Amino acid sequence: MAANVLIMGIGNVLWADEGFGVRCVEHLAQNWSLPDGVTLLDGGTQGLYLLPFLEQADTLIVFDAVDYGLEPGTLKVVEGDEVPRFMGAKKMSLHQTGFQDVIATAQLMGYCPETLLLIGCQPEELEDYGGGLRAVVANQIEPAVRVALTRLAQMGFVAQPGLTQSDLLADPSIMHGAYEAGRPSEEDACRIGDDRFFPAAE
Repeated sequence: MAANVLIMGIGNVLWADEGFGVRCVEHLAQNWSLPDGVTLLDGGTQGLYLLPFLEQADTLIVFDAVDYGLEPGTLKVVEGDEVPRFMGAKKMSLHQTGFQDVIATAQLMGYCPETLLLIGCQPEELEDYGGGLRAVVANQIEPAVRVALTRLAQMGFVAQPGLTQSDLLADPSIMHGAYEAGRPSEEDACRIGDDRFFPAAE
């Protein structure tokens, strides 16, 4: 059994399918009780600030939206030395190149986790600030989580249905349910800027 496993979701929930990795971690926390030795982290877009977490882990499992050049919604699992290459396959966002740099820095410093596993989903839409996950991507959250649970079980870490409490997850105000519930209708949404700063009508 590995001494410490870090399960991390990275991405920006404000850019549509970019939030896939974060939502996977959120789903895990809300539906599964993880055993001791497994840490759950919303890595968001923190970049090099994630290095201390990698230093403490023997195994790193990452959820992310990855441009594999496949059909939207396709899940693809990458392991070992291939992980950094795929995370830098195409610069879709600042966080992705940033996390490739995080891994490279951890390797140079001699404390990169020995085992790397990337569970990636091909996004459909990224250029939608404030948008939610597209259905074809959201539908892959549960299958992606099952991949992680299976790998954990193979390492001797068996999760049980329940909840995982962690102060390393997103603020409740941007959790998936709250985020979507607070979305205005298409008719009310402002698509050209922040209407609080528009000049008052004459």
